[in-house]
Amino acid sequence: MRKSVCLLPLAFGTFALGMSEYVMMGILPDTAKTMSVSIPTAGNFISLYALGVVFGSIILVAFGRKYCLKKVLAVLTAIIAVSNLCASIANSYIALCIIRFISGLPHGAFFGVGSIVAEKIADNGKANSAILVMIAGMTIANLIGIPFGTYISHSFSWRYTFLFAGISGLIALWSVIKLVPKIAPPRDSGFLGQFKIFKSLAPWLLIIAVILGNGGIFCYYSYINPLLVNFSNIQPKFVSPIMILAGFGMVLGNIFGGKFSDKYNPALVAGIIQLIAAISLVIIFLFGDNPYISTLCMIVATACLFGVSAPQQGLLIKHAKGGEILGASCSQISFNLGNALGAFIGGMPVACGLGYQYTTVPGAFFAAVGFIVLVYFYFRYKSILKTKN
Repeated sequence: MRKSVCLLPLAFGTFALGMSEYVMMGILPDTAKTMSVSIPTAGNFISLYALGVVFGSIILVAFGRKYCLKKVLAVLTAIIAVSNLCASIANSYIALCIIRFISGLPHGAFFGVGSIVAEKIADNGKANSAILVMIAGMTIANLIGIPFGTYISHSFSWRYTFLFAGISGLIALWSVIKLVPKIAPPRDSGFLGQFKIFKSLAPWLLIIAVILGNGGIFCYYSYINPLLVNFSNIQPKFVSPIMILAGFGMVLGNIFGGKFSDKYNPALVAGIIQLIAAISLVIIFLFGDNPYISTLCMIVATACLFGVSAPQQGLLIKHAKGGEILGASCSQISFNLGNALGAFIGGMPVACGLGYQYTTVPGAFFAAVGFIVLVYFYFRYKSILKTKN
């Protein structure tokens, strides 16, 4: 069987995860109305998912680290499918809150295990390209799945949106069972042994870089809709088509980030991408009242958001010997922490009465600091990376 075919289940899985995580932002008003709660209260559906991401990774390290990686992936995709199917029939606010927490449990764990599987399947020197195939599922979810899911919710019911996500999970489960080869888990260093990776500075630098990079872009991207309408003077009816362009940027960023990371030092690639993100946010602040410049820079920023995913995921595995599953999972934990931090910090200028363009100011600062962290990482671990690539 071709190795590229064996990677498809990983992409199917991250597509289902992308639907489960991000579509809630588009259907939040619909779920709030059905559950008879305010939109801010319904925002807990997003927060509880993110909390599940953190706990799920710890549970995986505690109970799943000794098992065949194919079996672990099968269990995780089953949880993805069942939790979303249950969400489609949830009949109360509390029930949906519990289900959203459960839906988040397999997220970081799937990325962690999936990254290791991708590296094992990949040809020599193509690990980052293999990881980009896995992450491609999430970028396609942002490009196609989430706009489609939002449309279903607005036109029919948000329950059908979760039904679609659940069916996507079932397809992922079937493909994992059929296509993923049996792969032994990494050497077990015990539950506490997994956490010894944090005695090294390298994982901490990478985690900080992920939080800063993703947090910087989400300072801006969390408020993209009102920014496009109120600052860039784009008519509301054109926002949805423009958001599809943002998804297209994510797809391109993921492809180029993975490909360049196999050719060049991944830390340097990730650092340059974060610098480009900082520059694009500065340009939006200065010239974003022009709708064409604003749209173009939005595509660049979202490309950077996923452009760093493959190199940083691969680096975390390389610098987490003895705790590979936890290290790989930390990428998604950090990603979600960055999202939450970015949404909070980005909203502060708006809360103070400033325009939505000011969300890019802390965003650019965070991305720039993330660039500095990655440059420091590059020079500190350059010789180690040469021997490992």
